[in-house]
Amino acid sequence: MKKKVLALILSSVMALSLFGCGNSDQPATEEVPAEEATESTDDADAATEEAPEAEAESTDDAAEAEAQETTGDAALKIAIVSSPSGVDDGSFNEDNYNGILTFIESHPDCTVTPVQETTGDVTAAVQAVADIVADYDVIVCCGFQFAGIATIAQENPDVDFILVDSFPSDAEGNEVTVDNIYAMQFAEQESGFFAGMAAALETKSNKVAVVNGIAYPSNVNYQYGFECGVKYVNETEGTNVEIVELASYAGTDVTGANVGGNYIGSFADEATGKVVGNALIAEGVDIVFVAAGASGNGVLTAVKEAEGVSFIGCDVDQYDDGANGDANVVLTSALKVMHLNVERSLNSIVDGTFKGANVVLQADTDSTGYVKEDGRCQLSADTISKIDAAYEQVKGGTIVPAANFNGVTPEDFTW
Repeated sequence: MKKKVLALILSSVMALSLFGCGNSDQPATEEVPAEEATESTDDADAATEEAPEAEAESTDDAAEAEAQETTGDAALKIAIVSSPSGVDDGSFNEDNYNGILTFIESHPDCTVTPVQETTGDVTAAVQAVADIVADYDVIVCCGFQFAGIATIAQENPDVDFILVDSFPSDAEGNEVTVDNIYAMQFAEQESGFFAGMAAALETKSNKVAVVNGIAYPSNVNYQYGFECGVKYVNETEGTNVEIVELASYAGTDVTGANVGGNYIGSFADEATGKVVGNALIAEGVDIVFVAAGASGNGVLTAVKEAEGVSFIGCDVDQYDDGANGDANVVLTSALKVMHLNVERSLNSIVDGTFKGANVVLQADTDSTGYVKEDGRCQLSADTISKIDAAYEQVKGGTIVPAANFNGVTPEDFTW
């Protein structure tokens, strides 16, 4: 079933671009200047060429240098390939990029070059990686549209790949493990669960909602987790919080199943995002959790224009986006901690422990969570205390929220 689902995911992604189409047919690249992120590769090469040659290196020194290179101690040329919003999108891509920049702070001889594939098309995304593979030591690929890089990686065993939000697949769409690809997915349902708890504990109208982009697995995970969080609060607190869904915006997942929810149908349709946001607010919703990419900006605008409505961000801390005059509409944000895991992966390349694997990252590695820091959220101390208690149960496996393909639905969810 798992392999079949992966094939369906790939075919559905082929039909729908992730964020919409851009105007460029070629990936845009921009190497980060030395003063902004790291030394340039040219500077590193020049330093090597200008090294004193008065004394010849001993055979032992040469052997040591070669050993350092094979264990990753040499300067790494890193590329980050994203599509189509680039590494300054303030969200998914930027969080991955920040993990690289943090790594470079500790390894200033390494460089990073952002490569933007502007269409979001699966074939174009994979081709963008193929176009640059000979030029880099490490390539970080951001998004499930890069699942098809398996063959490229196998043909270039000296290049290490970090794949975020997807597992590699073969030409038939079957999941494969590749020696030089560390692929990470996240248990979005856990972060969605915390968002659902926050909404249910803080709502005043007793009506909340979740808005998503397209019913791909990660989005359905967020939706199902949110619904489980609301259900958990209702049953443990004796409340009756309603999850509002607009029937005309119900989602269909990659297997063709109706998953309900509120799906905009795009990650790049702010206008429809605002329509959905306004419709939910008209139904009495006062807290909305949004996992919809750029489409979510439309929902955010609707929230800002309303009275007494709050927004829960997604993937990264979106508090700054919630500024609304002297106020802020962001209640908290559900987190998918990508930057930390990208940095960890790069460090493993340097210390020689890098190993190809397909992993699902969860709360037990601090890879899922929510924003609770003072000044970055508007949750009450009581709400934080209750979510933190549940967090420990999620971390320990006592609470397992429903996900798109974990065999549990929100209706079936128990703990």
